[in-house]
Amino acid sequence: MIPTHAIHAGVARFRGTVSLTPTQLTGLSVFFIFCFYNATFWSTAVAIFAGHPLSFAGYVLAVFLLLFAAFSLFAYPWAVKPFLAFILILSAVTSYYMDRLGVIVDRDMIQNAMVTTVTESKHLITFDFVSHVVLWGIVPAVLVACVRIRRHGALRTVVGPVVAFAASLALAAGLLMADLKSYASILRERKDLMSSFQPGAPLVGAIRYARMMSRTANVPVASIGEDARKGASHPDRGKPLLVLVVAGETARAQNFSLNGYARETNPGLAALPVVSFANVASCGTATATSLPCMFSKFTRRGYSYEKGISHENVLDVLSHAGLHVEWWDNNTGHKNLADRIASRSFTNTRNDTFCAAGECMDGIFMQALEDYASTITEDTVLVLHQIGSHGPTYYLRYPQTFERFAPACRTAEFKDCATAEIVNAYDNTIAYTDEILAQTIAVLQSHAELSTAMLYISDHGESLGEGGLYLHGSPYFMAPEVQTKVPMILWMSQAYQTGFAINRDCVAAKKDAALSHDNLFHSLLGMLDIQTVEHDAALDIFASCKTAMGKVLN
Repeated sequence: MIPTHAIHAGVARFRGTVSLTPTQLTGLSVFFIFCFYNATFWSTAVAIFAGHPLSFAGYVLAVFLLLFAAFSLFAYPWAVKPFLAFILILSAVTSYYMDRLGVIVDRDMIQNAMVTTVTESKHLITFDFVSHVVLWGIVPAVLVACVRIRRHGALRTVVGPVVAFAASLALAAGLLMADLKSYASILRERKDLMSSFQPGAPLVGAIRYARMMSRTANVPVASIGEDARKGASHPDRGKPLLVLVVAGETARAQNFSLNGYARETNPGLAALPVVSFANVASCGTATATSLPCMFSKFTRRGYSYEKGISHENVLDVLSHAGLHVEWWDNNTGHKNLADRIASRSFTNTRNDTFCAAGECMDGIFMQALEDYASTITEDTVLVLHQIGSHGPTYYLRYPQTFERFAPACRTAEFKDCATAEIVNAYDNTIAYTDEILAQTIAVLQSHAELSTAMLYISDHGESLGEGGLYLHGSPYFMAPEVQTKVPMILWMSQAYQTGFAINRDCVAAKKDAALSHDNLFHSLLGMLDIQTVEHDAALDIFASCKTAMGKVLN
């Protein structure tokens, strides 16, 4: 162990040897960040500018100058060290996720991080992550703190950063104007370039997130569907209704054998009369966006956080129509969707079978569902929000005895696992979701006194190393299909089909149709025969499949 006095002596010598002005320290720090925290940016830029070295050099220098200009505004003796220490640590954090996992830290990712839980986020704090942040964040920040700031007169101290800002900005503008047509085309067509730049992308994302939250801090919630009422199929049906809407987590359609995946990941559902819609697009690539969007009345292109939080959702409309609506959660919460309905959290349940690791697998729902179904006396819609296939600790999402595909990655450190092991662990989560959905249907089938149905749809997909990407949350414009193509599965009891006059064969014929989260709001209204001006039959997958079948007998 190095003696403490030796460390202090070394720091003292460093402080005595290295003396820089605030502007010089800022320039060196920007250069260091530019060179060593941007592996993805550099590789993308090299590919884009291949064969055009002068354009490449001009663009890179312009970006450097723009970053230096922005940081120059903090190049004052009292501000420069804390600011640069923060930037170095931030860049170490964001570069880890960008360069190791391909995760872009933009506004949506920051929003997702802000609404997550300790239980969920702790799995991302791995030894590899901590060592990276220490080496590339804390150590450089300490070195910055040890630099002796060379001071000048008051006028130069005040004016210097402003001059540096203006000169750098002017030079950057000149470089960009020299080939503006090419640069503008690249920025327009290759948004992945600047999205990977550290710390520019996360800083811009943080500013955009702060602006978004400030605009919605006290926004009132507008009621929708207050005219909603039960349609003609309700009065004489004779059986209470129980419809489950299962909101899946991180399940991608490509790994469902119901959709043609080579592995048998859906043996339970394959034995049941379900309809698997194989071509469904998500509203976003992360829960914080997709979950509110899929239950809102807005399409993906029309949805925004502001619109979502300022309007009621389809669960409110169903409640307006006189249905009893509840939300059960085994994830990170309902994202304001259940603010006006009953809700229940299972995340921190004490249960040795399903919650032994400190967080619960989705099997925790089953006994509660059986008990709840036995008490139904009124028309009810129940939403189950699963933990599903949430990574990176896929192995915690299913019982170890349920490990059908082996060897499976049993760590959050993907670098310690082969790609095949990561896929095995993920496929086990899909197989376990299949088991839970099959058990859910079995519970519904066992209650012949109810008219029952289940609709399962995931919020977004997942990358498992394809193209160097892992997890999810990529900006939609560049997200791979594995993050945006999600499973949607429908099961209806015969009593439900008859009572609501739904032709199952007609619905099944749409299994390969191009659908999306846009359809959920209107399809739930159509499936439940809820009449309201908010209903758009063009987005209702059941609208064209209503029949003249008689009502179920009492």
